[in-house]
Amino acid sequence: MNFNITTPETTQELLAQISKHQENNFRFGAGYTDLLLELKKQPDEDLTVINLAQLNDEHFTSISELDDGIRVGTLVTANRITYNEVLEKRYPVLYEAASKLASRQIRQVATIGGNLCTASPAGDIACALVALEARCEMLKTDGTVIVVPIDDFFVGVKKNCLLKNEILRSIIIPSNSENSKLYSGFIKVGTRCSMEIAVVSLAYHIQSDENGKITKAGVAIGSVAPTIKFAKSASEYLIGRSYTSIGTSKAEEFATKVLEYTLPISDIRASAWYRKEALFNISKSIFESN
Repeated sequence: MNFNITTPETTQELLAQISKHQENNFRFGAGYTDLLLELKKQPDEDLTVINLAQLNDEHFTSISELDDGIRVGTLVTANRITYNEVLEKRYPVLYEAASKLASRQIRQVATIGGNLCTASPAGDIACALVALEARCEMLKTDGTVIVVPIDDFFVGVKKNCLLKNEILRSIIIPSNSENSKLYSGFIKVGTRCSMEIAVVSLAYHIQSDENGKITKAGVAIGSVAPTIKFAKSASEYLIGRSYTSIGTSKAEEFATKVLEYTLPISDIRASAWYRKEALFNISKSIFESN
């Protein structure tokens, strides 16, 4: 496996390298959990890898508080997410997704940016961030920053909206409503739990007020369509209802609305029929303890 590699340490050096290679074939590398496998399967002798592992920029590397939420740099690893008490408390869905990502060894190096930019419909962290209605902060080579809803970041199977002169810098997760009670989690169906790529996954982040009424809800599904999907009508169905009073019939109505966003395929891991059945069952199961 032969390729050229460059390792910028500052943002200025990074943008200069991106500009320099606009006419060439280049990729970004950080944890390399996916990139090395891709290059092993399909070597590219003319490839330049811009190595981000030594980049020293807090926008890329830190977890920081904002007035309207939390910014998570794209070089933050899954392991750091699982050890961050603020993220665990405020966004359990993200904590659980990171905890279920691959193996402990992979979580040590796999980055949040890599999980998003790979744009796999089975991305665990990506699914959680869609449920949280996060925003993607992208840096252009001229130094300008643009922000897009994460739902617009994924445009196809393993395709994202980044242009060649752009790089994903950080993710902004909006604040929860003040004093809200959370019902938040990530459910992943696979044959070997965390080591398995999800056959189907469900991420949900639901907030209720002091009277128990749901005020905001985000539901996302993975591995059942070309991209991770935000289940808008299912999320809206919950608004105004009491989470603890949703019985079997309403849970099934909710699950039916979740299925509206599916376009599953049959492959070696599961049939399209199984994926829809599994998703329906795990969707209604989030209310079964009521």
